[in-house]
Formats: sequence, C-alpha cells, structure tokens
Amino acid sequence: MALPGSLRRQPTNRGLVSHCTHHHIVVFLLTFFSYSLLHASRKTFSNVKVSISSQWTPSCLNSTAPELRPYELWNSSHLFPNAEEATLFLGTLDTIFLFSYAVGLFVSGIVGDRLNLRWVLSFGMCSSALVVFFFGTLTEWLHFYNKWFYCCLWVVNGLLQSTGWPCVVAVMGNWFGKAGRGFVFGLWSACASVGNILGAFLASCVLRYGYEYAFLVTASVQFAGGVIVFFGLLTSPKEVGLPELGADEDDGVEEDANRPLMDDDDADDDDRNYSIQATDTDSQPKAIGFFQACCLPGVVLYSLAYACLKLVNYSFFFWLPFYLSNNFGWKEAEADQLSIWYDVGGIIGGTIQGLISDVLQKRAPVLAISLLFAVGSLFGYSRSPNSKPINAVIMAITGFFIGGPSNMISSAISADLGRQDLVRGSSEALATVTGIVDGTGSIGAAVGQYLVSLIQENLGWMWVFYFFILMTSSTILFISPLIVREVKLLLHERRLRVLAE
Repeated sequence: MALPGSLRRQPTNRGLVSHCTHHHIVVFLLTFFSYSLLHASRKTFSNVKVSISSQWTPSCLNSTAPELRPYELWNSSHLFPNAEEATLFLGTLDTIFLFSYAVGLFVSGIVGDRLNLRWVLSFGMCSSALVVFFFGTLTEWLHFYNKWFYCCLWVVNGLLQSTGWPCVVAVMGNWFGKAGRGFVFGLWSACASVGNILGAFLASCVLRYGYEYAFLVTASVQFAGGVIVFFGLLTSPKEVGLPELGADEDDGVEEDANRPLMDDDDADDDDRNYSIQATDTDSQPKAIGFFQACCLPGVVLYSLAYACLKLVNYSFFFWLPFYLSNNFGWKEAEADQLSIWYDVGGIIGGTIQGLISDVLQKRAPVLAISLLFAVGSLFGYSRSPNSKPINAVIMAITGFFIGGPSNMISSAISADLGRQDLVRGSSEALATVTGIVDGTGSIGAAVGQYLVSLIQENLGWMWVFYFFILMTSSTILFISPLIVREVKLLLHERRLRVLAE
C-alpha cells in the first residue's frame, strides 16, 4: 500500500546537502553577520549606559571626578541633575526604540516584498550606522546634548533597524526550502546572540577611551557590512540561474522537501495541487497585501503567541544582569559574563528543536513541549540558590526552552507561513509575514519592559517570574488550535503507516 506523498518521510538532511551550493553558504554567512552587526550596535548602547549616565550628570556628583570651579562653566551642558534621572531617560530611550522598531517591522516587511531585498537591507544597515554615529559620537565630539534630539534619533534608528529581520528571513526563505529548514534556521537564528557578544566585545575594547568610540567602532563596522551586503548578497537563486524553490515539482522528493509545514494535510494530494494565484513563470510574482498576509492560516495566532514569548525573551535580555546583581549581590561584570549562558542555551535549543521539527515535519508540537518545560524551568530558576555554577546551569536550561522556541517562531516558522500553498507563485510574501510576526512580538516586548519594572518595584522579583510563567502559558494557549491539528495529523500519519506495513 503506497503512502500519500505528504505522509512519506523525506531524508531532509540528505536533501539539504545535495542541493547546497557555495551560493547557499555565502547567503547564509552574509545574512547571518548582517543581522549580527545590527544587534551589535543595539548591544553597544546597553553596555555603555553607565558611562553615558555619568557624562550626562554634573561632574561634581560623580564620586570619582574632582570638583571643578566655577560650577556653571563645567556643568552647564549636562542634561540631568542626578544619575537617577539620567538612568530613567536611558530606559525611556529603550522603550522608544522598541516601539518604533515594532512599527517599522510592519512597514519594512511590505517594502521588502516590493523592492529589492538587497537594497532595503543595505540601506537600513548603512543609514542606521550613520544614526548611531550621530547619536553617540558626533554629539559628544560637538558637546551637543539635547533630550529631544536624542529621542528623535532613536525613533529613526528603530525604524531603520527594523529593515533587517524581515529582509534576512525573506532571503533565507528564498534559498532554503523545507529540507532541513528547521535545523538551518535554528542554527542561523543564533545571529542575534552572536551580535550581542560581538557588540559587547567591540565596546569593551575601546570604552576606556570614551563611550563615543564604542559607538564609532560599531557604527563603522556596521556601515562596512552594509556596503558588502549591497555588492555581495544574492536575494534568490534565480539571480545566478539556479531553480527557485518549488520549481522542480516533478520530483516528488523535492516537492515534499519544499512544501511548507503550514499546509492543510487533511486534503488528498490531488486536491492540494492548486493555488488561489495562478503560477506564471514568465511574469514577476506580485507582492501580497498586508491584510491578505494577516488572513493567511496561522499568521495571527503565531503573531500573538510571539508577542507573549518575545516579552519573556527580551525581558531576560534587558533585565537578567540587573537581576543577578540586585538579587544575589554579585558584581556587575560577573553578572554580565554569567548572563551569556542564557544566549548559549537559546542557540542550542533553537538548533536542536528545529532539527526535531524537521524530522516530524511539524513545528507546533515541538514548540508546545518546549514551552511546557519552560514553565517548569522558570519556576526552578526563580528559586535558584546563591551559587554561580548552579545558576548558570538552570539559566542555560531556561534559555534552551524559551530562546529555542523564540528563535524558531521568528525564523523557520515565519518562513513556513510566508511560503504556504495559498501564496505559491507569490514568493514576495516572506518579508511581509515576517514583519507582521516580529512586529507584533516587538510590541509585546516593548510593553513588557515597562510591566517588568512596575511589577518588580511593587511586588518583587518572584512576581516577575510568575508574570513570565503566565506569558509563556499564554503562548501555548494562542497556538493550541495549531497544536491540536498537527497532533491529529501525526496520529493519522502513524495509522496510515501501520496499515501500509
């Protein structure tokens, strides 16, 4: 008894290797490091906040600085009367950036599907580098300090940085099909964590000369990366004469390898060989509209789920070092080094869980199991003892079960959603769908930073972790219809295989 094509297990890794060329490797590396550089510039701002706060307050209030007279001459250019107000303003800049970044993601996805992805990505990288240079370097060299100017620059920076993720995911989606997509995207999504480490390294190397040089170095490297992307990135295989994904559908194995995991497998193969858009290989596919993209199966559910999950993930990114110092009394430098283990766990989790989802050819059940373990790991981490080795181990486990699903939704699943059968013949849906998913997630992350500080100040850290558990559970709730459907499909496939034996 022959199994339907959609139920045959395909050698995903072998298919991936057999169709991998040096162009695939170059695309992987260029998109990986382009987004790493964008994240590095964000991390620089986080790493130099203490230095900025010190510079923006009167020198006579800094215990390590000599008191200079006359007071008006030496302190007339400072923005804030004390460090507390300066720190509050820096936190406000974080919120401004996240909200503008979230709004920009919705727009950037639409723009990326209508213009050349390479142009949009390189423009965003180079322009953002210039804004970072103006914000941190030029203003300090000119001794120009103005709160409204800083806010405007950071709004523009958030909008420009938002061009990165939709474009790189769309390019990767054009080059890598379903064959090993979960594994490849899980490994590739480590770019954000690598960017965090790179930004911390670059800033630490020059910070002793002044915080303005940290911004100068990261902005220069990012601008150079944008130039390399403009001249070196290939946005799709057709640019070098290779077949596009799904072009060789006469090959059953390749057809299954490139069929997105978001298909409705309840229908027979004969009933599925259609698209609501006629495929015309001679014409340029039209980009899908914003509301059309929102109506695609799974887009709204995964967007809402990602809003809850990114809130938790970004809260760890922004608050983990502070929590370690505040709760355990550890030195700031030690807390910064220890917090890296959360990123390490996320990198490993995204790769392994992506590989498992490739084998099962289903994403939602893998996410559900990981998030259930995440609830337990959050509860355990909230009661971690005052021991750095134990804390690092539980932190890595927490990152594995939270960072892994977060990386999978923002990369592999976004690519699946953007390459459904309903948009076959219109590959220009990838950036729009990615922008919707990540934009909704960024709104959740922006709101979450305010809520975390509010809960911590009034109720304590334990209630912050209860809040994280609630948001993680809400993630499972939002994708529960997809979980039920895909579990039913897995059981149906198993019954068919038993009958075929």
